[in-house]
Formats: sequence, C-alpha cells, structure tokens
Amino acid sequence: MSPIQSSSTGTPAPSVSIKVNSPNVRYTETSIESDYYYDKTVVSLDSNGTYNAKPTKVHYQFRTKTNVGKVGLMLVGWGGNNGTTITASVLANKHHITWNTRKGVQEPNYFGSVMLSSTVKLGVDENSNGVFVPFKDLVPMANPNDIVFGGWDISSLKLGDAMNRAQVFPYDFQRQVYDQMQEFQPLPSIYYPDFIAANQGERADNVLPGTKQDHLEKIRKDIRDFKTSNGLDKVVVLWTANTERFSSIIEGVNDTSANLLKSISESHEEVSPSTIFAVASILEGSPFINGSPQNTLVPGVIELAETHKSFIGGDDFKTGQTKIKSVLTEFLVNAGIKPIAITSYNHLGNNDGYNLSAPAQFRSKEISKSNVVDDMVEANNILYKKGEHPDHTIVIKYVPSVGDSKRALDEYVSEIFMGGLSTISIYNTCEDSLLASPLILDLFMVAELMSRVEFRCAPNDSVNINEVKYEPFHSVLSILSYMLKAPVVPPNAPVVNALAKQRAAMENIMRAFIGLPSSNDMMLEHSAFH
Repeated sequence: MSPIQSSSTGTPAPSVSIKVNSPNVRYTETSIESDYYYDKTVVSLDSNGTYNAKPTKVHYQFRTKTNVGKVGLMLVGWGGNNGTTITASVLANKHHITWNTRKGVQEPNYFGSVMLSSTVKLGVDENSNGVFVPFKDLVPMANPNDIVFGGWDISSLKLGDAMNRAQVFPYDFQRQVYDQMQEFQPLPSIYYPDFIAANQGERADNVLPGTKQDHLEKIRKDIRDFKTSNGLDKVVVLWTANTERFSSIIEGVNDTSANLLKSISESHEEVSPSTIFAVASILEGSPFINGSPQNTLVPGVIELAETHKSFIGGDDFKTGQTKIKSVLTEFLVNAGIKPIAITSYNHLGNNDGYNLSAPAQFRSKEISKSNVVDDMVEANNILYKKGEHPDHTIVIKYVPSVGDSKRALDEYVSEIFMGGLSTISIYNTCEDSLLASPLILDLFMVAELMSRVEFRCAPNDSVNINEVKYEPFHSVLSILSYMLKAPVVPPNAPVVNALAKQRAAMENIMRAFIGLPSSNDMMLEHSAFH
C-alpha cells in the first residue's frame, strides 16, 4: 500500500480529482459548500474533585471558492538566499531545467514542501486498505509554477547575480537559469540600520528615502502597481529578509492600530521595517507572512489586521533543528520521559548567519527557538510541576567557510525511571536555504487558500445556521503553524508547537472544507472484527 508519489518530472504531481458523495457537501459553479459537525469534549471539575466530560457537537458550514485566479508573491528580501533559491527553483520546475552533478543528471522537484511532496489518507477502499492522495489535492490550491514573483531588497543586484552570490546551487544549475533570473530586479526596500546588524550596511545600496510614512505609502503603491501590471487577482507578501532586533512594545506607540499608524506618521524609532511592510500589506488587503523571528506582528498590527479582515501569519520559518526538537520533545513527554535539559548549538556561514552574529539579532532568533517546547511541557502536570521547565540553551555561531550548509548539534538530557538519566545527542548537516524555500511555497499556498474560505457556525441547537452570516477566518492564520517556529495565534488562543498536532490540524481543517470527517488512526476496520 504505497502513497501516490510526487512527480519526478519537475512539476507537482498530477492533480487527483476528489468528489465527496455526501448530503453534507454541495458543489456549485464557483464553490464547495460543506456542513461539518465539530466534536469536542467540554470538561468541568466538581466539588468532589471529579472531572465531568461532556461530548458536544458544533455545527459549522464552510464555503470554499474554487477559482484560484492569478496570484502573485512579493518577497521582502527577494535578493537573499531564500528569495533567489525559491525563484530559481520555480523556474526550473516550470521549464523542466535539469543539471549535471557528480552523481548524474538532477531533475527539479518540490521536495520539502508538505503541500506538494507529502500525501494524506483520503479514506479506505472496498478492502479497507488506505487510499493516499497528494496533500495539495484535498482542496483547490494555487499551482506554484503559475506564481508571478516580485519583491524588494536593500541590495540592488539583479536576481541572477544575487543567486550567484548566495552560492546555494551548483554551477551548472546557476548557468542555466542565470539569464532568466537576471530579468528580475528587486524594488528599493526599507533600511533602518538600528534594526539589523551593522555588517549588512555594505549591501544597502537600494533603499527608500524619506520618512516612515513615505515608506508606508511607497510599499502600498508597489503592491498595487505589481498587482495591476501583472493582471493579478491577489498578492501575498512574505518577509524572508534579515532577522531584525525585537521591537519594544510601548504603550501609545505600537499597542493599538491607531497608535501604530500615528507612530509611523511620526517616524517613531520603534517601528521596524517589517512592521511597515505588514501594515502596508494589511491596508492593501494582501496576506502578510513573517518568515523571520522578530516580533513584526506587534499588538497594533494584529488589531489593524482584525479591523481590515486581512490575513497575517508568523513567525520564523521552521526548517531543520527546531522541527526535530518539536518532534523529539513531544515523543519524550508523551512516552512519560522528562526532558530536563535541551542544549542546541549550530553554526552557519551564509548571510543569515552573518546578520545573526550581532547580539540583538541573535536574541530574536533565540526567543523564537526557545518557546518551541512550551505547550508539550504544560500539557503534562505529572512530569512537570507548575512553573517547572527544562533548561534550554541555544548557541548560534557564524562560520563563513561552511556557507549555506548549517551544522547543528542537539543534546537532550531526560529523567527516566527511578531517577535515572537518558541522553540523546543528534548531529545534523542541512542546506539551510533548500530547507527554508519550500516552506515559502507552503505558506503562500495555504494563505492563498484561506483567502477563498468563509465559514459560519451555529453555537447551539436553538440557532438556525442559515440565518448566520458567513465570515472569513480570524486574521491571524494559526493554520500556518506547521511551517513556523514561533507561531502567532489569535488573542487568547493556545499556542501549539507539537509538530504532529500542527500537521493534523492543517489536514483536518482542509478535510472539513470538503465535508470529510477528521482523519484518525484507530483502524477499527482491521482491529475490531471477530
């Protein structure tokens, strides 16, 4: 029983046609409409110390527009390692560009993208064997080969030269895509030296003049012009530029949307470039995703997004070391083993590592990496007393000679049975930009999808759901959490970092869009017959 594999020909796996035969699903010329009954268990604690669990159902209706349209992706930091890598990769897949390596001819692919290169279990066949389909085929999604790219960078290099500077791809590949890449010229970007490392100043020859208000208006105009000139239906904006220092959250400055807009008009020193890009995207109705660890999405940004019903997501691409950490810690805690110390060391030599060699920028990365185990610890009050937490240390060093090949060493020390100790050490080498770039596609595809989905909910049986108005999802797209180290969630919502839970949530929400029940691994069809 093998899953359907993604194509090795350089394009996404051929789309699988899925039709749900259910009275809860309706297909129109423009949308898929579904009724979904969300099961949850409400728990209360009585005076005798007994937990009373009450299963309940909540009725939702989803409406998903099926026409994707023509979509653009504007990258902030387009001329960096990730920006050039993903642009060149899409060109290679779109035009089926192959290249020679020491091991032979290499085909382009989208490996590393959960949407494009992983599968989900749709159901079982007549023999109760699992049927697997590409993740991207659960609901209509954008084809990455159709993306129209644009963006900004503080460096004026055209993308061909910027790709060569990044040194991510082998020479034969660079040679074949260079001319096409040279057709791309990043727009001037925002440069505030106080927010990124001083060593980035040598790159900053393509920057916007004027005040922060000028910058906001110019970025808004860039988004509008890009949309108009390319005949786009929508634009997604994604930050893949340098890590900034954290912004201080100051009452009267960035704590509300009104204060934030006022602070931009006054060029307040605590308004970062990434926050201005976020505000511009919100005001233009374009989803904005922060792929770096700084706190771009300050309270004022979140409030502004809620007011305009515009989507935002963040923070920080979750690629290698942190992804493993969220998996391994979940495994240990769920096995009843108590991690007491997690020490992570890594070094890299690309420009990201160069920027992170400055203390303020490293601190942003340290924060995004540090919180990845919190929800798993808080979920187990047998292993951890209230307020108890594993020792968690993170070290990042810049070593130019390793380039884009990041080296990571992790040590997990855990308390086991009767006071014993277990130590797990993991060493891995990963090509940083080749792990991060597919996440850009996933974030883009899921954010675009969510812009086509509406829902309504009947809170109880006395409410007729057909009298409730359809609404978009909350502005903070927590469905993106699988791809992000420090996922931002709607106010008062719990943060989930456990990777398996994040993927299951993403899969099951998309199943709900087409009226299918949540996926589970009970396998009663195999284990419950006599």
